[in-house]
Amino acid sequence: MDYKAIAQQTAQEVLSYNQDTSGWKVVKISKKITVSSKASRKFLGNLYRVEGIIPESTFKLSDFLYQPGNRVAWDKALKVYNMIHRIDSEIYFFNTRLFCDTFICHTITQSFAMGSISPRDFIDLVYIKRCEGNMNIISSKSVDFPEYPPSSNYVRGYNHPCGYVCSPLKENPAYSKLVMFVQTEMRGKLSPSIIEKTVPSNLVSFVLNAKDGIKTHKAPSGRGHHNGHASFQKKK
Repeated sequence: MDYKAIAQQTAQEVLSYNQDTSGWKVVKISKKITVSSKASRKFLGNLYRVEGIIPESTFKLSDFLYQPGNRVAWDKALKVYNMIHRIDSEIYFFNTRLFCDTFICHTITQSFAMGSISPRDFIDLVYIKRCEGNMNIISSKSVDFPEYPPSSNYVRGYNHPCGYVCSPLKENPAYSKLVMFVQTEMRGKLSPSIIEKTVPSNLVSFVLNAKDGIKTHKAPSGRGHHNGHASFQKKK
């Protein structure tokens, strides 16, 4: 499987979502975070767009969002986020750090909707790319990875092209505009109405958790992380 080609194609799709301004319907606004949706072209579900302002520079925000080391420490939706295979790493050119990072990660979510949505696990190809204007794209897409076949302990979910677009806020470059795109096929025996009611609030919570995580990460006593552990639950 040509993971590099898949990664680059996924980044282009996320960029096209970011440039697409038509057909979005606002489904939730909370604490200056806006969630919009439209029908996905990839599966019988929704493509969600989340927009918010983060008090951090674009470079540091991008680095913070995708680093596996501290992800489960601040992202309350996850119990496991592990890099399981690196495809290529960062490149330095004349002491300038260029984003060219590609890896595969294994993710296990927490349960949602008061337990009505059991934990899912995902195998995702993650790709970080720097674009013009100091804009960074962190894209991801589920892939097959033989070393991590589906487990009977979890429903294996599938992420169609997803990602974050981080760019400097024009009014204040020390802050960043974060635009996130999510189109997750949860699979299993779930009512679409449960997913549609749950996802917008979870996406708002993600941005709020990221803001809190950045504050903690900056504090001298806030550094460090913990490892998540899988648990056995009835799948739904």
